[in-house]
Amino acid sequence: MLLNTFPTIESLNEAFDNKKISALELTQSCLAAIQTHQQLNAWVDINEDASLAQAKAADAQRANHTHTPLTGVPIGHKDVFVTRHWRTTAASKMLQNYQSPFDATVVERLQNAGSITLGKLNCDEFAMGSDSQTSVFGPTLNPWDLTRTPGGSSSGSAAAIAAGLALAATGSDTGGSIRQPAAFCGISGIKPTYGTVSRYGMVAYGSSLDQAGPMARHARDLLYLLETMGGFDERDPTSLTHCGDQTNDGARIRSQFEHWHQQFQTQDDRPLKGLRIGIIKEFLENDLQPEVVKSLDEALQTLEKLGAERVEVSLPLIDMATAAYYVISPAEASSNLSRFDGVRFGHRTEHYQDLHEMTARSRSEGFGPEVKRRILAGTYVLSEGHYETFFLQAQRVRAMILEQYQAALAQCDVIFAPVSAGLPQALNQTVEAPTDQWRADRYTLSVNLAGLPALSAPCGQSSGDKPLPIGMQLIGNYFQEGQLLAIADCFQTHTDWHQRTPEL
Repeated sequence: MLLNTFPTIESLNEAFDNKKISALELTQSCLAAIQTHQQLNAWVDINEDASLAQAKAADAQRANHTHTPLTGVPIGHKDVFVTRHWRTTAASKMLQNYQSPFDATVVERLQNAGSITLGKLNCDEFAMGSDSQTSVFGPTLNPWDLTRTPGGSSSGSAAAIAAGLALAATGSDTGGSIRQPAAFCGISGIKPTYGTVSRYGMVAYGSSLDQAGPMARHARDLLYLLETMGGFDERDPTSLTHCGDQTNDGARIRSQFEHWHQQFQTQDDRPLKGLRIGIIKEFLENDLQPEVVKSLDEALQTLEKLGAERVEVSLPLIDMATAAYYVISPAEASSNLSRFDGVRFGHRTEHYQDLHEMTARSRSEGFGPEVKRRILAGTYVLSEGHYETFFLQAQRVRAMILEQYQAALAQCDVIFAPVSAGLPQALNQTVEAPTDQWRADRYTLSVNLAGLPALSAPCGQSSGDKPLPIGMQLIGNYFQEGQLLAIADCFQTHTDWHQRTPEL
């Protein structure tokens, strides 16, 4: 595919500057490739006229020298970000034909920078799931092995980038939904500090946990996207008025990256000298698959060869994070999804006698099994007699996990961790208990409870005829996205896992 010729934003900008390709030609190529690879089921809505119009405008901006580094860059948006020219369904029957009258802030900022929206990307229904199989459109397939999951809930975003159908994409991360699919598809993705990127126009799942973030093959590409997406938004009550020392959060992230990048460059063959990498003791005690252990060990050895120092840290309550998360997130989901009642917008049943029956039937028909399961669980823990027993206790555990992360990060600069215990699972495999899949995110969801930034980057592959990607996770302190990106960029300068692509 043509995007494999220009695999980074920097190489694509060089091609634009040298007139090797135009934004219009690239967009046409991407749209053709999307049609060719429909079997992946990564895209749920395409509007060629809108995409080509944006491409023509991008070429005009470049001709007038009013462009940015993102002008002409083809990207996709996870189908939880509302868009004016594409449907926004959240992969649910409830919103199957919804057309938003406005763009989400993330979409708006990226489009204002000149990026080309290729379309909307498949995901788990209302971002609830970790294998893409709850989508009303059916599951996304992993480009590395079409019989396996690309992860979730940002499945379409990860699969599209890995397949070379988009250079980058937006995702949302409530408990690992950027990092896990990035790891399963061999690309990079970052969940920034909570409140750094606006949630305005993002279909809400868990309001205190949801965070938008970028996905791309290369860590440096994440920087270009994140510095554009980030920053205060007065329309979002959870948006931070200032991040770190600067009100311009994009400038903060860029400045921070450049600071660390320059420091690494001055240290010759040991660029990471002095960097303390924390290893969570409790994670080492969990049942990781041998090939995951092997890749993580080799990645750690690479980081140590580059000068990093390994430090063991402890988070004694980390195993309680899963239980706390699956009390808090369903509770917030049950509140957020109460607005979908068939009255104002969304699916409305055809047969009903009164308002109560209309609401009940509309919600029963519009929501899928996993969404219903979480609504019921959330309603239960918020009900009288259970609120203090479950919800308040979970919030107390959340506060203690946050404190333990801060204690751990006082002993190291970043924390190194797995993204997932194993390789991407086969699609349509039998699950004995529905809640068994809730444990799949145990290495990622504690970060959302604490609101910390975390990045996933490819660090290995499994053996066999169809190698499957394996990812590592770097967790940083609040507002340290630039540092995480600089470390990942340094790692990728000395490895090539992020450059490997599947054969389609």
